[in-house]
This record gives sequence, C-alpha cells and structure tokens, in this order.
Amino acid sequence: MDARNLQAGADAGHGISFAEAFRVWLRVACLSFGGPAGQIAVMHRILVEEKNWISEGRFLHALNYCMLLPGPEAQQLATYVGWLMHRTAGGLMAGGLFILPGIIAIMGLSYIYAAFGNVSFVEALFFGLKAAVLAIVIEAVVRIGKRALKNRIMIALAAIAFVAIFFFAVPFPIIIIAAGVIGYVGARAGRPEFAPAGHGHGGSTAAIDSMLGEAVPEHVRPNTARAIRVGALWLALWLVPVVALLWILGQASVFSQIALFFSKMALVTFGGAYAVLAYVAQQAVEHYHWLKPHEMLDGLGMAETTPGPLIMVLQFVGFMAAYRDPGGLSPMLAATLGGLLATWVTFTPCFLWIFVGAPYIERLRGNPGLAGALGAITAAVVGVILNLSIWFALHTLFRETVPVHAFPFAFDRPVPTSVDVPALVLSIAAATAIFRFKLGMLTVLAGSCAAGVALRLVGVI
Repeated sequence: MDARNLQAGADAGHGISFAEAFRVWLRVACLSFGGPAGQIAVMHRILVEEKNWISEGRFLHALNYCMLLPGPEAQQLATYVGWLMHRTAGGLMAGGLFILPGIIAIMGLSYIYAAFGNVSFVEALFFGLKAAVLAIVIEAVVRIGKRALKNRIMIALAAIAFVAIFFFAVPFPIIIIAAGVIGYVGARAGRPEFAPAGHGHGGSTAAIDSMLGEAVPEHVRPNTARAIRVGALWLALWLVPVVALLWILGQASVFSQIALFFSKMALVTFGGAYAVLAYVAQQAVEHYHWLKPHEMLDGLGMAETTPGPLIMVLQFVGFMAAYRDPGGLSPMLAATLGGLLATWVTFTPCFLWIFVGAPYIERLRGNPGLAGALGAITAAVVGVILNLSIWFALHTLFRETVPVHAFPFAFDRPVPTSVDVPALVLSIAAATAIFRFKLGMLTVLAGSCAAGVALRLVGVI
C-alpha cells in the first residue's frame, strides 16, 4: 500500500488518516475480550460513542449482515467498517488486527501448555479482565437495546429471540430468518413499527455517514466484474493451500486433515463460535484424537480469557494436533504450522464474505422492505446478544453449570453453590465503576486486571 493510496483513503471525505485508524483498530483488538457480546460492545463504544466514526444505524446495519454470515461476527464487523473507511486495505487492517493479539496470545499460551502443561498464572492475569468485560457487555446490551428497540413490536421480537435461543436452543439462522420475514412483511404492509429509524447517536455527522451522504465512493458501489475478481482471489487464497496439502501430503497427513476440517467449519459456523464448538470438541477428541477432553476445555479457557474471537480456540486445536503428530518435523515447529494453518483456513473466508457482499448490502440500505427486515433482525440480534451475555455471565460467575434437557427446554442452569465469589465481587465493582462513577473503559479494565493478579498472589483464586 503506497503513500498515495493511504492519502486517498484519508481524503475520501471523512479526513481520518490510515495511521489514525490503525491506532484505533489496534486498541479495539487489544480490548476484544468477552466473546461476541464483549467485542461488539467494545467496537460500539469506541467507534459510535467515542470516535463518532459511524452512526448507530449504519453500525447496526453492518452488524445485521455480519450476524447472517458464517464465522466470527465481531471480526467481520471490524472488517466491514474498516472497508467502508479505507477500502480493501482498511478492511484487511481492521480485520487482521482484530485477530492478531489473539493469534499471538494463543500461540504463546500453547507453547507453555505443550511444554509445561500449566498456564494458571497467565489465566489469573486475565481473571480480572473477564469481570470487567462482563460489566462492559451488560452496558452495551442496555445501550444498544434502548436505541434498537424503538417500539413494543421490536421489544417483543427481541424477547422472543432470547427465549427461543436460550431456553429452547432454536438454531440461530432460524431466528434471524424468521425475524427478517416478519420485518419484511410488516414493512411491505406499511406498519409504522417497521419503518426505517432516523439517525441515532452521531446521525449524519458521523465520519463514515458524512462521507457516504453525498457522492457514494466507487468502492462502495456494487460491481459484478469486481465482485467476481475479488471472489476468485479470496477463494484461491483460501482453497489453494488446502488442495496443495491434500495433493502433496495426502489425506492421512495431520496438516491435510486440519486444512480440510477447519475449512468445513468456516462454512457452518453460523451464530458464532458458540454454535459449533461442541461439534469441534467432539470431532477433535473422539474422531481425530487430537486432544483429550480436559485439554479441549483448557483451550477454550485460553480463548475466553485472551483477546480476539472465541473461535481462536481452533488455533489451539490445530497446534495440539500437529504437536502430537509432527511427521518429520520437530513437534514445536509442526505445532506452530498446524496452529497457523487452522487460523488461516478459519479466517480467510471471513474477508471473502465482506469484500464480495458488503457493496450489495450497502445498496440495500434504501430499500423499505429490506430496511424493515433488517430492523426486525436488529431487534432479534439484541435478544441474541443478551443470550450471549448471559452465557458469558454464567461461565464467569459460576464454576459449574448443569445442562437441562426437558422437552422442549434445553439450557444451562448454574449451580448456586458453585458461585465464584471473587469473580462476583470484581464484576459488581466493575459495574459500579462504569454505571455509577462513569469511569473509562481502560481504567476499569486496568483496575480489574490488577485486582485479579493481586487475588492470585494472596491465594484467593
């Protein structure tokens, strides 16, 4: 990317330089704890509330699209917004930075785990961060809910979505499709509840919205020839390594198995990591014998307590798979390659979906029927985010949960006697700091992290 292209990005109408965007996206990436709900909360707070780079409406419009895609929605949302601001280079920067801290953290913890089998001190380092992120997540649900649920119909859709996914384990795509159909029919029927909302916070003064308010930049306009070229490029980047490994090493190689298995996972991870991790754990443990059951749980703990999407646990799975079956390589080198390969085939498709589909999604913003559909999906997404938030809270505040399967119910119930008192106290303190004293996010995160380390040093956790 040469200086002329960087300058063009900065002068595209919003005046935000590539360097400034880099610093902000790096900050977003380093604070992307707490799974999808926490990551969306961080982006919303920084991009919408603090920087005013994108309006509430456009943020939710992009989020709706990303929630419909396979793969980690928060990483794809970062890619989408980065693409809007600075074209393909911006999307690569935002999406790449979003997963970079997680790649480094998971790789480092995997080295320690493989060599010593213990990463307890590092996990303690992030113990306090989880409590702070829980408070940030709750704040985001409240804030987004107030703006997205603008009438009783939208509130009802959010409530129904939450009940369906939390208590009845209704598949995420069914919830989103049903909400979209309801919104589309309601808008076509002229129901005012499904009319497009006016600008929320930021309105037309948001940087991206000001840029797109007049002449639409060329990169945002749909172009079939360009879409074919972009699609072919990203398909090649994704699938050529997979085919090459199968051709050179054969299907029995652990690297071929990693490439093929996680490529399949990249196509079916609708609803984020939560929807597919149980299947991945089963296959990795029982079918491929890459890991033992407790090792999969340890890997999930790493992914939950480090920045980046929860699906980053797949890097740990790929690492351990190649570590156990290194072929002619040293175990650590094979493990490194296995982990990076799993990451590559997991996240490369995410850029494909955004760079090919985003221009068409932007064009749909003016369609009343589709605007109604996406508005209803937004309401359902609030319910889904609430579900993710409660899932995160349960696994932060309780050491044990019990699966409840009593038709038609299917949900996790916390064991009251397993409450994690230090986590509960830290979470209450973080929530008080945010809601009562209005302390900044970095201050709360730093304080919680210090408290977590202190608790470990005195033997409380």
